[in-house]
Amino acid sequence: MKASDFIASFLEKKGIQTVFELSGGMITHILDSLYQTTKIKIVTMHHEQSAAFAAEGYGRITGLPGVAMATSGPGATNLLTGIGSCFFDSTPAIFITGQVNRHEQKGDREIRQLGFQETDIVTMAKPITKASFLVNEPNDLEDILEQAFYLACEGRPGPVLIDIPMDVQRTQIEVKNTIYNVKEDTAIPEQILDQLIEDIKNAERPLILAGRGIKASQSQELFDQFVSKTKVPVITTLLGLDTISFDDPLRVGFIGSYGNRWANIAFGESDLVIVLGSRLDIRQTGADTKFIENRRIYHIDCEAGEINNRVKNCIAIVSELGTFLQRFTNHTSSIQFDQHNNWLRHINDLRLQWPDEKELEPKGINPNKFMHALSKGNNFAKAYLADVGSHQMWAAQSLEILKGQHFLTSGGMGAMGFSLPAGIGACIALEKQPVVVLVGDGCMQINIQELQTIVRNNLPIKIVVLNNRTLGMIRQFQDSYFESRYQSTYWGYDAPDFSKVAMAYGIDALTISDESEFDSANQWLWEGENAMKPKLLQLMIDPHTNTYPKIAFGKPITEMEPFSKPIEMEGT
Repeated sequence: MKASDFIASFLEKKGIQTVFELSGGMITHILDSLYQTTKIKIVTMHHEQSAAFAAEGYGRITGLPGVAMATSGPGATNLLTGIGSCFFDSTPAIFITGQVNRHEQKGDREIRQLGFQETDIVTMAKPITKASFLVNEPNDLEDILEQAFYLACEGRPGPVLIDIPMDVQRTQIEVKNTIYNVKEDTAIPEQILDQLIEDIKNAERPLILAGRGIKASQSQELFDQFVSKTKVPVITTLLGLDTISFDDPLRVGFIGSYGNRWANIAFGESDLVIVLGSRLDIRQTGADTKFIENRRIYHIDCEAGEINNRVKNCIAIVSELGTFLQRFTNHTSSIQFDQHNNWLRHINDLRLQWPDEKELEPKGINPNKFMHALSKGNNFAKAYLADVGSHQMWAAQSLEILKGQHFLTSGGMGAMGFSLPAGIGACIALEKQPVVVLVGDGCMQINIQELQTIVRNNLPIKIVVLNNRTLGMIRQFQDSYFESRYQSTYWGYDAPDFSKVAMAYGIDALTISDESEFDSANQWLWEGENAMKPKLLQLMIDPHTNTYPKIAFGKPITEMEPFSKPIEMEGT
């Protein structure tokens, strides 16, 4: 069997229905095999970074590895940002790169390059992949593909890279039908479960911290059962926003550097925290973690190294999240937990005291008010995707994400340019149901070329550009630490009229600059046949609109700007 035909058939047998790529000489054999021998949809992007982000969006929605392909040299290196984003945010993905023919590889020669575009992508990708393979022996291809698919999904999901020389792709190989064995679940001592049950019963102010691991482990239904059983209120990380519905009475809010003020205060006042699928990084806890460590913390994670890393004195449960949640459910089948009514009332009082819509008093449009207006009762949108920057935090603070809706953003990598191509991958994974892409003017200009991919594939993606004509989060940083010297954020930077750009690509566009236009803009986005069409809505935001609340760096998470001032310069 021709090797490239085997690659195509392998992906189809694994349930992959879409592959994202930008063509190049070293992947032509694979693309031709996909086209001729499978029903897999090939989505051609306009940049390899976009192909990687689209694969990430596809992988997060489906739970299957997103697949992106690129040619050797610049094609392969352009994938690296998306590969890193998948690695840090636990997204299953397989990246297949073409490599020059084996006889054109420099090997041990003391030269920089032999073949045209020859680049050692395997070595470059190793630190940001679960595994990285060069297929120099054609008959190893089957075993490597099986191993790659297994590793991408096993444990904490992530990306795997496979680099395949062009002459290997056209070689005839022998198929052996290799299968990788599934790793056994880790045992969880019953005494730890018993201790957790007692601590939940005795706690007066317990919280569950829900992170990306819930979605990454495909454990949403088990998590719902856990919350319903324990009746413990839920705070979420940025990547865990979609783990609990906005209208759930046990939902508290979003915590972290730019978290809802009431949620951060509740976090600080809690006496028990159950951490599910979160690594407790600095954006979630702030730099000062001592205030968190003076309470009971159960940290459940499939990677032992993530527990007691930054936040100390946690009770460690090293386990697949799904395994833990199922064991807990089984162990508590006859146990009843009480509702923490006083604690819930107190949290609701905090919410009323510190409403997110009142954190800002900008000129013109209040972005937090817009996020509520955009998403309130909106059942059309199957996913919201936020890029990176101020608009990302306004979205996290104020979007009303309902049960069954997804929220995707680039967390650990924090890659600008993520949302538009990831929205393409998510929309395709959702069988072309509508998704909303929230993007700032800076981020929009990084992968703006993918507007053409949206038009060509007739995708009902609603692009909302929050255009403040500046790189707002960094501009705010310059206010805090550089005496408002706006080099490269407001000075020496500019943005176009994105409505005109969209229309040039063939996408209907509208610009608004006043809150009185929210209702008409929503109608324009969603009413009638508009619901299934791509649209671009541009919001003109005052350049000096800040993102509040914000942790006062160096202070506990409960102390937030603008009422509290940082005592250190931010290190992240």
